[in-house]
Amino acid sequence: MSITPEEIEFATDLFSGMGPLTTRKMMGGLCLYTDGTIFAIIHSDFGVMIKDAGEFQNELNALGLTRWTYQRDGKDKPTSMPYWKLPDSALDDPDEACDLARRALKHL
Repeated sequence: MSITPEEIEFATDLFSGMGPLTTRKMMGGLCLYTDGTIFAIIHSDFGVMIKDAGEFQNELNALGLTRWTYQRDGKDKPTSMPYWKLPDSALDDPDEACDLARRALKHL
């Protein structure tokens, strides 16, 4: 299932405080970039997610956010991706969403 134009508009509005954004469709969704660095994706099944790297992964885990995982056919363990669902509060608060994005970019 692909993401809708409404989902794309929502996410680009949510992160508009990050300055000029570019996007690219991939990974079953839409990747969001600032200054050529991917910091978030929108996925039709998982929603808006922020990217982790380095110590930021520990911060996201401590916040109790859910990491994007999926089960590959024939594999016993799920595969983890470096993306975490935004908290519901950040989906309603562009300042919070952009704060998380800026924190992510410090580690990317």
